[in-house]
Amino acid sequence: MTVENPVRAGVLSLHTSKETKAICNAIEDLGHDARWLRSENTSVRIRDGTVSIEPEVDVIANRMLLSNTEQPCEELGLANTLAKLVPMLNEPETTLTAAHKLSTATALASNDVRVPDVLLALSSDRLNAARDEFGEEAVYKTAIGTHGGGTWKVGPDDPINAKVGNRYAFLQKLIDRDGERHRDVRVYVVGDEVVGAMYRYAPDNDWRTNVALGGAVEDATGDLPEEVREMALRSTEVIGLDYAGVDLVEGEDGWFVLEVNPTAGFKGLYEATRVSPAPYIAKLAIERGGGEVDERRVEELSATLDDSDPAAMPAAARVAADAEPADIGYTEEVVLSGTSGSKSVYAKSDTGATRTSIDTRLAADIGAGPIKSITRVKSGSRKTSKSRPVVDVVVGVGGNQHTVTASVEDRSHMDYPVILGRDILENYRVDVSKRVDRDAPDSPEEEEESVE
Repeated sequence: MTVENPVRAGVLSLHTSKETKAICNAIEDLGHDARWLRSENTSVRIRDGTVSIEPEVDVIANRMLLSNTEQPCEELGLANTLAKLVPMLNEPETTLTAAHKLSTATALASNDVRVPDVLLALSSDRLNAARDEFGEEAVYKTAIGTHGGGTWKVGPDDPINAKVGNRYAFLQKLIDRDGERHRDVRVYVVGDEVVGAMYRYAPDNDWRTNVALGGAVEDATGDLPEEVREMALRSTEVIGLDYAGVDLVEGEDGWFVLEVNPTAGFKGLYEATRVSPAPYIAKLAIERGGGEVDERRVEELSATLDDSDPAAMPAAARVAADAEPADIGYTEEVVLSGTSGSKSVYAKSDTGATRTSIDTRLAADIGAGPIKSITRVKSGSRKTSKSRPVVDVVVGVGGNQHTVTASVEDRSHMDYPVILGRDILENYRVDVSKRVDRDAPDSPEEEEESVE
């Protein structure tokens, strides 16, 4: 499909995701020109007082993942630069508000949208002193996070810290309904329209509903309470976003907004509803850029989530996507973060271990946990299995952060307090000749593990 005077619609996304691909494909399918703004092809030039962007665009849909980077300000600054030059969907200021969970809660509460009680204190003493205000169980989470990472349920005696790693953290009242399986609802808003909604149910041995963590989904579009629909639309308007995934939860006292996500994923929503938001986002961008769109075509395209490599994907990006993953050494210095602190330690890579394992005392020092469940583990050198508690922990490796469910054991008699399992190593290529502790013994440890 082609149109007269097509809009050059850019999608700003330095990462490769199904959502970005789907938006680019939808722009093309609607007869306009998609431009994927990535590190391989994007530049800003000032020459003789004239500013230009390469590639040239008429409008930009912002898909920058601020929550996944150690320095969100760098990417926010890039988006802000581009927004000074052309119209942008999900402008930088609104994206900053949405990416920071406490900033979101503050904006919503100030505009009469119900949110759970929260407390962020810059002092750990102040945060712990107020712990009893939040009941027997409370939610403790980092102000910036994604996919359920940096979120814990804490009891009254669990120590907490004002920061988890380099991220501020806060307490939040746990909203739940007694005797019912924990669930929330995500409502996907584009413009002033709800394009779909899904219930998300927590997986076994967890209370978080994130699809990335194994949560189950169910279509909620048809029976979405009008109150929830209006709260989702109002929340998106208050934050100032053009499109968002709004998460709400129902408690004994009604509905509360948990988060307003500016880069919400499509996978779970499409699985539940068979509706893709991508064509609706493409339509909004094209119209913002001065173009026209066939409404019927948008609805047709929404029935498919086309996340194939788009024509707008730079050739260099295609090569990069097929390249080998980054290297990780046989031993690495990693940073572990929990609810009460962080610690830098040496870790050993073990491709035979199903999950990452940390020493009991180290887990206690950083406040890893609380214990989520007990796992039965078999060691390659033993025929019998043994039980180990498992806890959530944030592991920093070479600038990347991984939130994993690690097993805890007494490793005081072993060479390394941390074993990196396949839950982390699947993102890397292990180079056994690379090690950060050249003086350490070469003797292997019996870490071959499998979860029963």
